[in-house]
Amino acid sequence: MRDKGSLTGVQRLFSMFPSGLPGIALLLLRLSVAFTVLLHGYARREVLAVAALAGFLLLAMALIVGFLTPIVTLLVMAVQFAGPWGLGMTNTGFVTVSILNALALALLGPGAYSFDALRFGRRVVDLPSDHG
Repeated sequence: MRDKGSLTGVQRLFSMFPSGLPGIALLLLRLSVAFTVLLHGYARREVLAVAALAGFLLLAMALIVGFLTPIVTLLVMAVQFAGPWGLGMTNTGFVTVSILNALALALLGPGAYSFDALRFGRRVVDLPSDHG
């Protein structure tokens, strides 16, 4: 009988943790989304409060290390979705592509090269044998 503990609920947030080239691709996708978050904040540095800029930095750092990636990417999408209003079409297109990248990352998961993989990834469980 499986224990339905809290870890089961958290593991549902993550699909897989691929390594190798797919893991590197997910790392690059995390870096790309983090970079767009930083650009998004930098472009508005004169009108945003210091706390908001610190929030952008925290989101970017969480993405870079792969910490709670699906949740952080949803926050990133919310922040970026709120940003393109009143901007030119070029910037709106940039933000749209950024949101789509974040959505892809949220759906794919962080990959093997992330804090999430260390915390929630596959485990080898050695069960004691019934033999004496």
